[in-house]
Amino acid sequence: MTEIPTFPLPPLHGDPTPYDAGDYRRLRAEGPVVRLPIATGGPDVWLVTQYAEVRKLLSDPAHFSNAVQGPNGRLGDRSDESLKGFVIGNPLMYDPPEHTRLRRLLTGQFTVARMRHLRPRIEQIVTEHLDAMEAAGPSADLVEAFSLPVPSLVICELLGVPYADREDFQRRSNRLLDMTLDREAHAANTAEMNAYMYGLIARERAEPGQELLGLLVREHGDDLTDDELLGIGNTLLVAGHETTANMLSLGTLLLLHRPDQAAVIRDEPDAVTPAVEELLRYLTVAHRAGPPRHVTEDITLGGRQLRAGDLVIPSLLSANRDEAFVKEPDELDVTRDAAGHMAFGHGVHHCLGAPLARLEMQVAFPALLRRFPGLKLAVPYESLRFRLQSTVYGVESLPVTW
Repeated sequence: MTEIPTFPLPPLHGDPTPYDAGDYRRLRAEGPVVRLPIATGGPDVWLVTQYAEVRKLLSDPAHFSNAVQGPNGRLGDRSDESLKGFVIGNPLMYDPPEHTRLRRLLTGQFTVARMRHLRPRIEQIVTEHLDAMEAAGPSADLVEAFSLPVPSLVICELLGVPYADREDFQRRSNRLLDMTLDREAHAANTAEMNAYMYGLIARERAEPGQELLGLLVREHGDDLTDDELLGIGNTLLVAGHETTANMLSLGTLLLLHRPDQAAVIRDEPDAVTPAVEELLRYLTVAHRAGPPRHVTEDITLGGRQLRAGDLVIPSLLSANRDEAFVKEPDELDVTRDAAGHMAFGHGVHHCLGAPLARLEMQVAFPALLRRFPGLKLAVPYESLRFRLQSTVYGVESLPVTW
């Protein structure tokens, strides 16, 4: 039997992906569901690695539960302060029907039509940051100058964060997923973030604006508690900021290694949409769809018998590299049809912000490559530091020149 590595797996040298593709090929060859020890300790989990079985799991919340439960089986039975901000109001932490209620309230804010309305402002934010880079150049840290601030400003626009507050807002969000911080530092950062968001919610309660929190208060204020609005705001911050920021950085790094494919995105407007889907598939910066699932009753998945109470992790990144999904999955091909990838999850918990993330990348990648056609790394690849201790994979900094 193949020796099973611990989770998470290390990056593949010379390629900005958060695991060794060979390790995942071996795991998939063993079967679609494998028993895996967690690197940080705790109980073993079932890791689901093959595309078809990941889809099946994510389509079945009745047997594979996301819910954080209290002593009587419901999230609401707990009053722990730790639930506030990232559990209560977070659709990823609920099963239907509670999840269905929250999702229904939010879906209208992320329609394709609403995203088209945001496009001019996104284009303006991208242009302003490219102008600033060019004026300060001919070198920059792409993470600091472009990849982080662009989606941060977009999500601030969406939520209704006042302009004067955005620098502190971004600082707190950057610390949110940093797994190198100790428990006390995380707790302090979370408390600071929650206090700010509660203040923003109070202002929107008093005088609802036209941004997302204001619209939710105006249209559904009697149906949503402040704790739920807090969880919604913080969830959208993570989903709409961290993931897109890391995709912009890692995607650019990947394209610098593939100049022929970068040229496709730069020079062929009709090729941008499928190219973004392939980058999403190939990188899959969010390794899994939310927390580990709890098995609610004994069930067979991928030929393995799972027992009630077992923990299951659907590996989105392995599913997206499954040979049964795409041919030559470990090769980047921005011209391929990668529709059906699971970088945004699948099923009832498919990422609400996917249309916004897609739009930001469709604007940002070609604009960056057209502005700086000679863009290249300013340091040796080997000196880059990747965010291995974060729930969203990325790179700490990306020095570039042009």
